[in-house]
Amino acid sequence: MPYAKGSGPSIVIALGGNALGNTPQEQLDLVRQTAVNIVDMIAEGANAIITHGNGPQVGMINSAFDAASKDAANKVPFMPFPECGAMSQGYIGYHLTQAIQGEMRERGLERNAVNVVTQTVVDKADPAFQNPTKPIGSFMTEDEAKAMAEATGADVREDAGRGWRRVVASPIPKRIVEFDSVQDLVENGYVVVSTGGGGIPVFEEDGRYVGVPAVIDKDRSASMLAAGFGADMLVILTAVEKVCINYGKEDQQELSHMSVADAERYIAEGQFAPGSMLPKVEACLDYVRAYPQGKALITSLECAAAGLRGETGTIISLD
Repeated sequence: MPYAKGSGPSIVIALGGNALGNTPQEQLDLVRQTAVNIVDMIAEGANAIITHGNGPQVGMINSAFDAASKDAANKVPFMPFPECGAMSQGYIGYHLTQAIQGEMRERGLERNAVNVVTQTVVDKADPAFQNPTKPIGSFMTEDEAKAMAEATGADVREDAGRGWRRVVASPIPKRIVEFDSVQDLVENGYVVVSTGGGGIPVFEEDGRYVGVPAVIDKDRSASMLAAGFGADMLVILTAVEKVCINYGKEDQQELSHMSVADAERYIAEGQFAPGSMLPKVEACLDYVRAYPQGKALITSLECAAAGLRGETGTIISLD
């Protein structure tokens, strides 16, 4: 028998991977508090799909397999990067669903949480594949890096004078393979963890999916998921309560609302840092343009429930 959906809005929540810690034990401790904030929204009736980053986690898995495979005595094979991404989705989802389930039980909420290991289709013709720039895994000497490249076909590059690393592309997401499954679960009242790390990048070839070593921006995938689902709100959780302009200056200003036109103007002015706030704002714009009825919210994890009530955070809407 299906669980009952909440009476509130449908939301897609994007959690940063760095907010989940750098070790399994640290993550296990942190997700318990994360679950409290997520269940605050569920308790108010929200129907949630939770996406998450996986940078530290997939890097740890990749580095561990790289180190183990270098010693033939270990008999550990080289682990392809898509499989590392799947492993990270599995254990992050395990921790998140476990914590959310426990918190909902404590509050007497008759819901359940489930993790869906998710693939995301990308285009072979995406220009990102011609210039891989996203470093992954551990540092190597030049000789080690070139030996890895020759043995595995991986792309390697010198990284800012610190050593050599493997690099992969960061293509634009096109479609989430398990979208229908996620939608069915939400319609049946489940809290769903999905599209971790932006999803495992795959090519579609002759009706089959083939994993490709790449990294997809998780906020872009969350935006695509929210628009496709027709979610009432995309919620991107970050380190600050509100988006700011003139950040770090005397005239710093917090923003409670941005229209698409406002956001485009601020981007043109260079108000948002490329490595932090800019991709979050761009993901919100993608969602609002694709689904004009929706609204996007950028705020901190601690303020998420209040932001959903319209009490804080930065709302981005068409007008």
